[in-house]
Amino acid sequence: MTQHMNDPFKYHFDRLEDVADRISEVLQCPITIEDVNHRLLAYSTHDDCTDPARISTIIGRRVPEKVINSLWKDGTIPKLLKTDEPIRVKQIDEVGLGNRIAISIWKNNEVLGFIWALEIQKALIDEELQLLKSAAKAVKNKLLNLQVRKTKKVERNQEFFWKILTGNIQTIEEMKIGFQQIQLQPPNEFSVVLLKFNDAILEKTEKQLTYLLETTQQVQVLLTTVDFDEFVILISPKSNQPLADVKQFLQSIYRQLQERFMIHDVKISTGGLYRNLPLIEKSYKEALSVLEVKAKFPEETKELFSFPELGIYQYLDILYEKRKQEHYMNYSLAKLADYDQAHHTDLVETLEVFLDCDSNVNRAAKKINVHINTLSYRLKRISQIGEIDIQNPNEKITIYLDMKLSKLSL
Repeated sequence: MTQHMNDPFKYHFDRLEDVADRISEVLQCPITIEDVNHRLLAYSTHDDCTDPARISTIIGRRVPEKVINSLWKDGTIPKLLKTDEPIRVKQIDEVGLGNRIAISIWKNNEVLGFIWALEIQKALIDEELQLLKSAAKAVKNKLLNLQVRKTKKVERNQEFFWKILTGNIQTIEEMKIGFQQIQLQPPNEFSVVLLKFNDAILEKTEKQLTYLLETTQQVQVLLTTVDFDEFVILISPKSNQPLADVKQFLQSIYRQLQERFMIHDVKISTGGLYRNLPLIEKSYKEALSVLEVKAKFPEETKELFSFPELGIYQYLDILYEKRKQEHYMNYSLAKLADYDQAHHTDLVETLEVFLDCDSNVNRAAKKINVHINTLSYRLKRISQIGEIDIQNPNEKITIYLDMKLSKLSL
């Protein structure tokens, strides 16, 4: 082994694949090289042994999401993002991961990627771990060149995306040409997703978001861009249940931001799903509308994230303007409000909770913390005082809408 200690990686390698083969030759084990977002960059050839996780990575050109999740849970990836020392990773049978050594490739204070060495037939000794550190330094310059090219590509993609979002590209033909120029296949179905933060998005947060989007396999992430405190994403569902795909993706991103990066100050929304490319701008505006509605009705919409889920909240602004022009006042609602003020009761709130719970007495009673009999009595008084039939769907819908509209005038 001493013959290699003079740094066996002091060669000029034209291709990253040649570097991977050289590392494999020196350490006598299979090697894969990934970027920081776990996309496969190179792997050694002519390996006699491997494991299912490595095979899936090579076939899919990136590490499977279930493997990444497992490596986060067992603490491997958090360690790799903090140290330049080799880390031994124990096998995880559930995801087909065998024993291996991992090391991060650093440039100053930034991780550029990772080298993985499988320990299936042998365990690396201390001298070989030092050689792996030398290999990481040898790979660094290659990854820096890739990073520069990737940055230019990202800038081109962001410029094209903003032209669509702002309506500067509107025709299908222009959009198809634009997608072709950035070497992307136009989506058959798409939606625009918004992540809104309390403050301007820092470079660190942007990289964390990019990491999550690069590693997700729930949807296809096509384009992204940043607008001060908003991160905008164009996604395309993968399965024949696109609404479920999008919802699962939103939930996953929200959860991982909190669990992995301790980011809690984010609001998530998405516009409608469409197939006509010029409607990308419409989906973006709908995602913005969702955030506006959630800000006005935080309690009622806390479980809603997509524009189609908003239901009546999609139309409240339009209806509010019509009501205001007509100087309309809901007689029953006004009578209930006057009664509450005079007798220090909360009949209006009770009725709203009851209607929020889709007229389910059990759920409503539990939500306002009263006995079912108490709620039934209140509902009877509401019907008498407000002169309304809460069994009549038209009357219920009307007073429910007017309750929500009254909040817009506050």
